[in-house]
Parts: sequence; structure tokens; C-alpha cells
Amino acid sequence: MSKEIVAFIDSDVIISSIISKTGASNLLINNRQTKKYISNFSIRELQIVVKRMKLPQGELSKIAKTLNIIELDQNFSKIQDTYKNCVSDKNDSHIIAGAVSSKCKFIISFNLKHYNREKIKKDFNISILTPGDFLQHLRKSGLI
Repeated sequence: MSKEIVAFIDSDVIISSIISKTGASNLLINNRQTKKYISNFSIRELQIVVKRMKLPQGELSKIAKTLNIIELDQNFSKIQDTYKNCVSDKNDSHIIAGAVSSKCKFIISFNLKHYNREKIKKDFNISILTPGDFLQHLRKSGLI
């Protein structure tokens, strides 16, 4: 019986998977052994970034269908206030809120410096890894 791995995916990883079909982000997005979450705030952010970067909207829609979307019903300023000590950029606080709400053990992001990784690990038992490091973890665990 395999252990389910649950991860919250930062928007930068999804954008990277749209841009490159050969990188770690794309491998992660297409990995079926991982239950992947994003938040309703992430979806809105992704729609803006995809439009600004002139990336294919259809690719985002296709990826979004494979993800579990956690609906954060709190207002954004409350989320920012609750998780302000976990992030260097308060606009990333919804990532922590989403990971906590969805009971993820991992946040996957390229922006490791945006997070107070020690505090997040201590307070919520959530590890923050890059897509490549997460894939290595999955390989070591025999999950891919």
C-alpha cells in the first residue's frame, strides 16, 4: 500500500510547467502519485500571469483540472495577518493558508527565500522544496 503524498503547488511551478515540457515542474504536475493542491487565490493569480506573459490559457485550464482547489473563504487581509511571520512577501501568505487548510506536508516552490521555512516546519510540519528536490524525495521514497 503506497503512502499518499500531498503537496501545495506555488504558482511559479505551474507557470514553469507551462513554459517547459521537459523540466522538473512539468514532471511534478504530471505525476499521478502526488495529490496536488492550489488555492482559489492561486487560480486568480495564475490567470493574470498567464495573460501577462501571453502563455496559452488552454494549458492553464488543462493543468487546473488535475489539481485540487482549496477554497480559502477568509478575506485576503486576514490571511496576510495570520501568516505574516511565515513569509517575506505578504502576498505569498495565501500559499501557507492553502497548505495548512489542505493538510499538505509539502509546499513546492522556486521561491524558497520568500518563506520562513524553519517556522513553517516547526508550526505546521510543512516542508518547502523546489520541484527538483521534491522529485528526489519521491524517488528516494520509491514513489516514482
